[in-house]
Amino acid sequence: MTLPKDRQTSRKGFSISARLKSFRYAIRGLRVLVREEHNARVHLAASLCAVAVGAVLRLSSAEWRWLVLAIALVWLAEAFNTAIEDLCDRICPDFDPAIGRIKDLAAGGVLVATLAAAAIGVFTLGPPLLRALT
Repeated sequence: MTLPKDRQTSRKGFSISARLKSFRYAIRGLRVLVREEHNARVHLAASLCAVAVGAVLRLSSAEWRWLVLAIALVWLAEAFNTAIEDLCDRICPDFDPAIGRIKDLAAGGVLVATLAAAAIGVFTLGPPLLRALT
């Protein structure tokens, strides 16, 4: 398979324009993720809510670190899960139990990341939220 000219890798070394193109590809990937994946939109809403609550509660930098880590963990898991699912669907469009197992494992990773992020959210946002409400 031959890649389009703008996607072919060059062994010429570092180039600012190549780095900028790689950022454009990554941003395009995030747009596709949010536009086409329902769960990514749920993650986006949860991320925005967590950031808004954190801003209102004026979290410390240590608390923000945990929140950012939790949000990033979920987005990474969702992006990898989507990439794995898309690759599996491309390789084997018909039902295959082995492909189903692979997709289930990737989805399980997203679930683990989401549960961990929820726990981090409760431990990080819970105490200051309780203080603000009492």
